[in-house]
Amino acid sequence: MNSSQKKQKSENKNGWFSFLIWLTLALLLRWQVIEPRWIPSGSMLPTLEVKDRILVEKVSPKINFLRKRQLSIESVVVFHPPKQLINAGYDKNSALIKRIVGLPGDKIEVHKGQLIRNDKEINESWRVLPINYEMDAVIIPNHSLWVLGDNRNNSLDSHLWGLLPEGNVIGTAIWRYWPINKFGPIRFPTPQKIRT
Repeated sequence: MNSSQKKQKSENKNGWFSFLIWLTLALLLRWQVIEPRWIPSGSMLPTLEVKDRILVEKVSPKINFLRKRQLSIESVVVFHPPKQLINAGYDKNSALIKRIVGLPGDKIEVHKGQLIRNDKEINESWRVLPINYEMDAVIIPNHSLWVLGDNRNNSLDSHLWGLLPEGNVIGTAIWRYWPINKFGPIRFPTPQKIRT
């Protein structure tokens, strides 16, 4: 083998080594730091639409859980189904997406079309219609969350199945990357008017 062939073989070996390092880093990022997801249902309308593609940040919920800090109210979280849904037939490895409306110690209720947290009505100016159900007051215990879909009247969420254990949270939805015309951070939608 001449020096040119040895050099080529060495470059190929280094190229594969670099590729494997980058592949490993990419997979670690994908599994441990940030994860792409898509929206399968209309439960988060109008904030997120069916087939939107989002990025889920997975580090801060784990750090908060380990440090016994709470997630933020109104964060949009992706989570594994709680036992109530698994018992009803959901795959334990599936993922759901909702908005946190109650943290440990909060009192959450719904009356006369309004979400009420700790005896104060929550202004949800983006909602087109009032909430069409009543919900008696619930005090959120430690290590639990109360989550609702933004599409309040068409969402399988805590008002139907109850508490979400904090440990079920996979991550926080932070960025929409598709469709391209909505590229950017996930925010509350613009307030809408009821059409008459």
